[in-house]
Amino acid sequence: MTTTTLAVLVPLLPFLGAAAGLLLGRTSPGFVRPLAVLPPLASLVLAVTVAVRQGGGQAIDAHTELTPTGSVPIELALHIDGFAALVAVLVGVVATCVQIYSTGYLRDDPRYPSYAALVSLFTSAMLLVVYSGDLMVLLVGWEIMGICSYFLVGHYWETPEARAASLKAFLVTKLGDVPFLIGLFALATDAGSFRITSVLGTVASGGLHHPTLVALLLLAGVAGKSALFPLHTWLPDAMAGPTPVSALIHAATMVAAGIYFVARLLPVFHASSAAMVVLAVMAGVTMAGSGLAALAQDDIKRVLAYSTIGQLGYMAGALAVGDRGAAVFHLLAHGAFKALLFLAAGVVIHASGTNSLAVMSRMKGLRNRVPDAYWTMTVALLALAAIPPFSGFFSKEAVLGAAEHVATGHTEHAPGAAGWIVLITGMVTAVLTAAYATRLWLLAFHGQGTEAPDHGRQPVTMTAVLWVLAVPSLAFGLTYGPLPGWFDGRDLTPVLTTSVLGTGLALVGVVITYGAWRHTTAMALRVPLGAVAAHPDADAGLVEAEAIASHEPAFGDVAYVPDPADPGRLLLGPLHRHAAVGFHLDAVYHALFVRPVQAGAQLVRFLDREVVDTYVRGAGALPRWLGAAVRRAQTGNVQTYVSALLAGTVVLVVAAVVVATGA
Repeated sequence: MTTTTLAVLVPLLPFLGAAAGLLLGRTSPGFVRPLAVLPPLASLVLAVTVAVRQGGGQAIDAHTELTPTGSVPIELALHIDGFAALVAVLVGVVATCVQIYSTGYLRDDPRYPSYAALVSLFTSAMLLVVYSGDLMVLLVGWEIMGICSYFLVGHYWETPEARAASLKAFLVTKLGDVPFLIGLFALATDAGSFRITSVLGTVASGGLHHPTLVALLLLAGVAGKSALFPLHTWLPDAMAGPTPVSALIHAATMVAAGIYFVARLLPVFHASSAAMVVLAVMAGVTMAGSGLAALAQDDIKRVLAYSTIGQLGYMAGALAVGDRGAAVFHLLAHGAFKALLFLAAGVVIHASGTNSLAVMSRMKGLRNRVPDAYWTMTVALLALAAIPPFSGFFSKEAVLGAAEHVATGHTEHAPGAAGWIVLITGMVTAVLTAAYATRLWLLAFHGQGTEAPDHGRQPVTMTAVLWVLAVPSLAFGLTYGPLPGWFDGRDLTPVLTTSVLGTGLALVGVVITYGAWRHTTAMALRVPLGAVAAHPDADAGLVEAEAIASHEPAFGDVAYVPDPADPGRLLLGPLHRHAAVGFHLDAVYHALFVRPVQAGAQLVRFLDREVVDTYVRGAGALPRWLGAAVRRAQTGNVQTYVSALLAGTVVLVVAAVVVATGA
């Protein structure tokens, strides 16, 4: 079988699995789990085969015209280079792990068949984005992911949080997709084709007429899809969905799509220095802001959500300094350890009955209840904090090293300003990342107080995949040596200066956070868990726990402890309450966009009711009045009709005589 045929089957198999799951989910429930697991597993095997055959060498290209358009053609095209081959393997690994994990996590969920089918469709859409060589076909996968995220984030639609989160995710990403679509059309108009190779050829020959405008339009869509500032606000709220969905969205699909798109079309952005600086600013604000916000979150999943935003900022920063090899390297490493973090968090939520770190900090011995989650999450957090020799160290160092090269003028791939922005904010974020990773680990697994509940061992389908993902989280970073050809031949060997600075800053973050935790633990009020009331500003920490663990008793009924042993409060000080709500960006957007739209809608409603409806009612009233007048003449008395006829005749005769006399 040819490589092209295998590549076509990679996104097709999960799509067929999704279709079969939707059709057979209710009538043949016994087929649901095999249909959920086997198609992505087969797709993974084929993706690995395609990657081996591609070998990081010459890109595989194939195309056929879908339909004549009379102008710019739309083609079913494949373009598989080293980046595409590796990202497809990542998608297959994470999707397969998520589907296996979900068989245990949602084992009692009545809507599991539709959930599993949507996850498969989500996977298929991302694989289409990865392999597509045509921008319009890529857009199809891009938009399918958007609608799948709407349904999956809103899986627990009985809760208002899930309904609001799904709608917010859909609307915010669509806000970016509108200029993104315009940018695609402008790009194709200049290139005369939607084919990615044709577009890149046009850029290389200087045929792109408005590079800055096109790049900025495309960046709007990328900001929405990959949760970059200022369109990142949907991602923390998306935690209202099931935890496996969070792992899929955050690690290998939706948020990775925007970064992958920029990496695929990086020469388009290189054509505009202004666009590169804008991307660097977006990356810097995203990194630093999300790090501060993560340090103040109580919900364990929201900590990881802001962590994802920060790591996406690193990837965008690598692209802003013109190094797509470092960006994709970090995308792959992050995909492994972030999927592990979310899936391990799901095990912790199942065991503790809560999402709240404050509540977990009052549980003694939780790590002994979930040893698999404890050890694998420790590995993933070390990778997140970029502690050597874990994978995050090598991939994050590749980003910082690339920024240092640009900032110090050793390369002209990007403006020097972009290099300095990414380098400085990246170093600051290294401290923050290590701080919130340490805080999460201490609060979740080293609590003191009431003994943690014992619900027995978690299903093996949930714990086994944790160890599978722990392997790349530990060892993937070492691939920078044997696989340079997969990353444009880029030498990803750590640079001494940034390695020492980055690791030193990370260790500073760990030590300071540990010291703050010891201090706050000693000073914290010993308030019994059951006696603590929920704080009005608390996150909805029990939303998912209550939805997924109806078969398990929840531990307590609060989501927030007013005075926990939380080092984040001590470290952030007065900034804590602002960081906890994402620096009020939601409130700003509500004031700038939601309220004006609502006011406009009320004005339209008033005009429709008081003005337009008045004319409509008047137009209906006039015939009604005329009809009433005519109806009064219809008495039903024959004598009256004859009298009126005679009177009319007399009037006509008199009128005729008067006219004749006058004439």
